[in-house]
Amino acid sequence: MFKDFLKKMNNIKNTFSIKDLENLTGIKAHTIRIWEKRYNLLEPKRTDTNIRYYDLESFQKLLNVSYLNNNGYKISKIATIDEHEIPQLVKKIAVETNTESHAINAFKLAMLNFDQGMFYKTYESLLEEKAFEEIFYTIFIPLLTEIGLLWQTGTITPAHEHFISMLIRQKILISTEKIQSKQINKSTKTFVLYLPDNEIHEIGLMLINHQLVSKGYHSIFLGQSVPIESLVEIQNYYDEITYISYFTVKPKKEKLLKYIEKFDSLLLKKPSTNFWVLGQMLNHIDTDQLPKGITTFKSIENLIKEL
Repeated sequence: MFKDFLKKMNNIKNTFSIKDLENLTGIKAHTIRIWEKRYNLLEPKRTDTNIRYYDLESFQKLLNVSYLNNNGYKISKIATIDEHEIPQLVKKIAVETNTESHAINAFKLAMLNFDQGMFYKTYESLLEEKAFEEIFYTIFIPLLTEIGLLWQTGTITPAHEHFISMLIRQKILISTEKIQSKQINKSTKTFVLYLPDNEIHEIGLMLINHQLVSKGYHSIFLGQSVPIESLVEIQNYYDEITYISYFTVKPKKEKLLKYIEKFDSLLLKKPSTNFWVLGQMLNHIDTDQLPKGITTFKSIENLIKEL
C-alpha cells in the first residue's frame, strides 16, 4: 500500500528512457538496442504519443542480464533462458562468486522500488560474509558514487536518493555506536567533522567519522549546515584539531574561495590546526593555491589513507 502511494507522487520516477537505463546499468544505449532487436531481451513500451520508455521490470531484467554477461554468459545464451529462471541463476552465481556487483544492483533496485525489506535482506546477507568496513569500501562507497551521478543526470528523483540515504545512514550509525561504546582514544588529535551552511549531503562525512572512530581517534561529528563562526569555540577545548568537511553542492563555486579565506582567517592561525576537505565543488578551484594548513582529497579512501 505504501509503495502504491509513493508511485502516485509526482516526483517518483517509475518509467525510464533508454538514456536512464544506460546511466543506471552502465550499458550503452546502442548495446541495449542491439539486445532488444537481435535477442528480444527487452520490450520497451510506448506512450500515447509513441515515445519509447521502460518500466521497473525492464530495468531489473537488464541488471540481471548484464550481471550474467559480466560473469561469462554470452547474450545469445542468456536469450534462451526462461525469463523466470534468470533471477535464480543470478543469485546462484552471486553466492558462488562475486557478491559486490550483485549487492550494488540489489540496493539500486531496492531504491527504485522503495523496497525497505529488500535493502535489509541484502545488507544482512552481506554481513554474514563481510565486516562493516569491507561493506563500507566495496559496496557503500561505489553505490553512493553511482547514486550521486544518477541524481545529477536526473535518472532518479530526490525521493529515491533520500530513501536509500536514510537506510544507509541507519547502518552507519548502528555500526559507529557499537564501536563508540567500547572506544578507547589512542590519539591526542581531535577531528571535527561538519558541513557548511545549507549543505545536507552528510553520508560521506558519516563514513569518514565511522573510520576515525574505528581507528581510535577522538571525533566530534557536528553534521549538516554548520556556520564557520560556531567552529571557533571548539578551539578553546582542544589544542590539536583537524577540521574535516565535504563540499558536495555548497559553498557555490562563486563563493568557494571567499569561504576558504574566511575559514583560514578564523580557524587556521594555530599551527596545530588543519582543514581537510573533499567533494566535487573543489573541481572549480585551483587546489594548489590554497592557504597553508588546508589539504584536499579526491576520495574518502585517500583521506583515510592519510591517517
